[in-house]
Amino acid sequence: MSFVDDPRQGYDRLRSQPLSQDERGQWVVCRHADVVGVATSPGVYSSAVSRFLQVPNGLDGPTHAHARAILDPFFAPERMAALEPLLDGVARALVGGLPRGEAFDAVGELGARYAVRAQSAWLGWPAVLEERLLTWMADNHAASRSGDLDQTAAVAERFDALINGIIAPRRQAGDDAAADVTTELVRIRDADGALLPDDVLVSVLRNWTGGDLGSIALCVGVVAHWLATHPDLQVELRDAPDAGLAAAIDEMLRIDDPFVSNRRVTTGTVELAGVTLDGGERVVINWTAANRDPLVFGDPNTFAPVRHAAKNIVYGIGPHVCPGRPLATLELVVLVRALLTAGRLELAPNRVPEREEPPVGGFQLVPVILNPS
Repeated sequence: MSFVDDPRQGYDRLRSQPLSQDERGQWVVCRHADVVGVATSPGVYSSAVSRFLQVPNGLDGPTHAHARAILDPFFAPERMAALEPLLDGVARALVGGLPRGEAFDAVGELGARYAVRAQSAWLGWPAVLEERLLTWMADNHAASRSGDLDQTAAVAERFDALINGIIAPRRQAGDDAAADVTTELVRIRDADGALLPDDVLVSVLRNWTGGDLGSIALCVGVVAHWLATHPDLQVELRDAPDAGLAAAIDEMLRIDDPFVSNRRVTTGTVELAGVTLDGGERVVINWTAANRDPLVFGDPNTFAPVRHAAKNIVYGIGPHVCPGRPLATLELVVLVRALLTAGRLELAPNRVPEREEPPVGGFQLVPVILNPS
């Protein structure tokens, strides 16, 4: 697939229809106002759509709120501030090892490895898992592109087995277990004083890592491509404060949102975009299309971080807004800062970036060169 085969063009055209159906009979909502309406109405559009346990994003109501109350403190500002030096070391070491003046893939060689190393550093996972996690990421993307539920389930089971292999020793070690985020999660207790059961721990860690690994890699590809094609912005952002850099990254991801969609299911009869839906209907929220709605953003490709920030829904909106946003933002700011400090990004000549295939967004290949500033 060449760069000209941009799925965003299809999503932009799809937005002209208030509501459409995909090949699976699911209703697809693309306009910003309709997407916000669905995402902020959990009583009408339930998030309990998966056949797998999904904590917390697949829960609703008080159960969801309780899970978020337990898990959101892991992403508190003071914890992110304490994590930043560790991530900075990971980013600088990885960027320092990149070739200078030679092409490398910003998605696979940089984004994927950074995602694995950053997540492992945060969770306290051993470095020996890196290649297994990288292989799993590639297989998971292939399964997502295939749409084959059996293939997707098999990849998910492999990841669950990996997580169980990390949890079990910590359970057995008791007070002697290593002091890290994973051990802290294993020891956490709910409102009744009970330890979280293994299936809940696996689901939480799957959500924290399985989703984030591929997402961060895709984000790095989008951001690297944007920076490489906007050299003046690299100069502007090199000395920008962290908040300014974070806002710029969010805007790049709004314009080229790699988080394409989420699903909901109607809890009863409801009217959506002029169409009456029965209870039990599947609804797909197309975040990429909504984040490019000209009724909200004008020309969707206009880079305006401050003006667009309030309406930017890259990380979702409503009670199910992404809980890991503070971590993802920190990871991206730290890596982009390391890249801008190290040199100047350019697209590699005679090599064409390749888009991901729906339902995955962003790029699967972004050949770039890092030259000295």
